[in-house]
Amino acid sequence: MLSTLKDAWNIPEIRKKILFTLALLFVYRLGSFIPVPYIDATQLAKLINDGGIFGLFNIISGGNFGNFTIFAMGITPYINASIIMNLLAFAIPALESLQKEGEEGRKKLAQYTRYLTIVLAIVQALGMSLSYGDLLVEKTAFTVFVVVLCITAGTTFLMYLGEEITENGIGNGISLIIFVSIISRIPSGISTIYEYVQAETLSIVGVILLIIFIIVSTVAVVAVTEGQRKIPVQYAKRVVGRKMYGGQSTHIPLRVNMAGVIPIIFASSLTLFPATLAQFFPNSGFSQWIAKYLAWGTPTTTIIYVILIVAFTYFYTAVTFNPFDIADNIKKQGGYIPGIRPGKPTVEYFTRIMNRLTLFGGIFLALIAIIPIIVGNFMGGVSLQFGGTSLLIIVGVALETVKQLESEMTMRNYQGFLK
Repeated sequence: MLSTLKDAWNIPEIRKKILFTLALLFVYRLGSFIPVPYIDATQLAKLINDGGIFGLFNIISGGNFGNFTIFAMGITPYINASIIMNLLAFAIPALESLQKEGEEGRKKLAQYTRYLTIVLAIVQALGMSLSYGDLLVEKTAFTVFVVVLCITAGTTFLMYLGEEITENGIGNGISLIIFVSIISRIPSGISTIYEYVQAETLSIVGVILLIIFIIVSTVAVVAVTEGQRKIPVQYAKRVVGRKMYGGQSTHIPLRVNMAGVIPIIFASSLTLFPATLAQFFPNSGFSQWIAKYLAWGTPTTTIIYVILIVAFTYFYTAVTFNPFDIADNIKKQGGYIPGIRPGKPTVEYFTRIMNRLTLFGGIFLALIAIIPIIVGNFMGGVSLQFGGTSLLIIVGVALETVKQLESEMTMRNYQGFLK
């Protein structure tokens, strides 16, 4: 990884992209220190320390919710909007046709996602401001308007930063923002573990086991993320004039975890959605029911979380991998898979292989994500929330970013060869 970064830095065009990405991430971190006015810090600290949904919001937002900065909601509204638009694209024919129109269609869908993000951000900001009036120093129409405006503007700006990084920088902008948010919480996490040890809530043996879990999980995540099933492809020989073409063998690599960290991000956001709705009615029976049965770490929520991770793994793999197109391309190029007839049998073969790989990848993601939650519950409520999720996102985003750097370097090498 370090050698890749060093080689990439030596290429001026890539260096410019890296600096652009770092600059925008630096702007994000600067914005994390701009507080929203009219917020009662004492009441906010009480809500955070009580745990539950607000503690989780604080983790996801990289501490921005705890300080109630302009980025207090993080990028969550954008993620929710993306989930909704992806699902609607399968349900509404007009959106499905837009998805198939190529670049122009995707641009229109992206624009709809932006509009929906702003709507969701306004709704969530209103819920936070109106439902928890104690958060505001003075609850008036003006103070609520200012708070909603600041938070919505912050989320919109984060969406803009993420899209700019994706378009003109290195890596996926939204994933990198979440990555930086999690990284920024590591010192606080270490401090919390130290406090647990000092209070004898967590033993030294527990800390050692936690470190072992992190190391083993990191190795496993890298192995699964990099793992692939190689499908052999044989090309038939063709005689054109006096020359013979084809006859060579190659392979198609199918990644074990083709969906990457997207299922984890989507599942986390969707699992928190009921608690997000409950914040509109903090003293109602609905809110109390959510707190009892759908609080983070409860058996019900954990089961829902696992199901969503596996479901989104299948969903995202289906979006990015089309066995019909691959089988058709192989057939057009005169290729075939040994022992498999071209056409429908090849499609069925790819579908069967991908279903097995996706099931394994989804279960693996779910296990890494929920083990810290289960361990935390057995250790007397020690908060290890999002430990596995955070690890998956950190490792996954780092690997994907390095792969993009490598592809950028490969492209530059080809360009240099063709000049």
